[in-house]
Amino acid sequence: MKIEVDSKKVFINSGYTKEEIHPFWLRERINSDDALDKGTQQRLFDPTSLNSDINIDKIEKQNGFLQLFFTDGTNYKVKEDHIISEYKSHHLDPISIEKVMWNSEFNSFQKFKFDADIFEDKKMYELLVSFYKYGFVVLSNVPTEDNFIIKFANSIGSVRRTNFGEFFNVRSKANPNDLAYTSLALAPHTDNPYRNPVPCVQLLHCIINKVSGGKSTLVDGYTVSEKIKNDYPDYYDILTNVKVKFKFTDKTVVLEDTSELIKLDGNKEFKQVRFSPRLDYAPIIEKSKLDLFYKARNKISELYNSENYKIEFKLGEGDLLMMDNHRLLHGRTVYDVNEGDRFLQGCYIDFDSTEGKLRHLKRKFNL
Repeated sequence: MKIEVDSKKVFINSGYTKEEIHPFWLRERINSDDALDKGTQQRLFDPTSLNSDINIDKIEKQNGFLQLFFTDGTNYKVKEDHIISEYKSHHLDPISIEKVMWNSEFNSFQKFKFDADIFEDKKMYELLVSFYKYGFVVLSNVPTEDNFIIKFANSIGSVRRTNFGEFFNVRSKANPNDLAYTSLALAPHTDNPYRNPVPCVQLLHCIINKVSGGKSTLVDGYTVSEKIKNDYPDYYDILTNVKVKFKFTDKTVVLEDTSELIKLDGNKEFKQVRFSPRLDYAPIIEKSKLDLFYKARNKISELYNSENYKIEFKLGEGDLLMMDNHRLLHGRTVYDVNEGDRFLQGCYIDFDSTEGKLRHLKRKFNL
């Protein structure tokens, strides 16, 4: 990839295509001291107040730099590498890391070892890349002090508070307002499908685990969605079009939102799954459509609960699981409270936290 100039125009040549760079795109990136704050990288001028109908009057190219002179009288010097870097970041953003589908055979995933310096270490970059590929990561050796989950989460981004609080304790208790706070088995589900927006990333930190059961289970909703798409196109069509209502009720709040069970993005590609059959309510639509919807919901539930797609592992004391709540379903096996204590703490963060941290580390390590 390289920068080329021709008369009064600047081009970027990717090796496959050659595109002219708009003169005003270059003009609004002027980096002189009176135009750009060097600390925040914020402009000291409002580009919308300028006339965008501008041209380049002259270009001087040497030693990897372009000296640009514009028809409005301004000029500045810019590194060609800076232009190329911005082009690459636009076309290869951290969130464009390709998802890797997995099933029950994915039982030898990498565990990352926590240390105090991990948040600014290259290991955190590798961890986040793995998170975007597979939808989850597990760290070991995380300090088991109470509420360390908050310190961990805020070192990546910012905690997303819910009505469960800044964090929540996962252990069996009397009169729970959620089945998570029992010792019962939990089928694969996504958290908080009744929220708008749904929390993006869930963190679960194991503080104490003295029971033989209570294993964590994960299912890749992306893999299952693609299976439905390829093998059951009628089911896929209705699951990506019919919106169901999700509802949560306790003494102080009623939360509701509607969504497809498989949500697609603007390009009709996979974006999100929501699944929690104990909380969903199908709409009143034509009976034949509901017949198909119920069959499709049963099929996707069958696949989510199938041993072919589920991985199962035990979180030990000091282990921390970080998972994509828009992609993965999680659950647990039953356990016996008479065996001992099982105590996990959890919280949520949003994607701008993991994306922002990943961009920062890419910049820091020039990756």
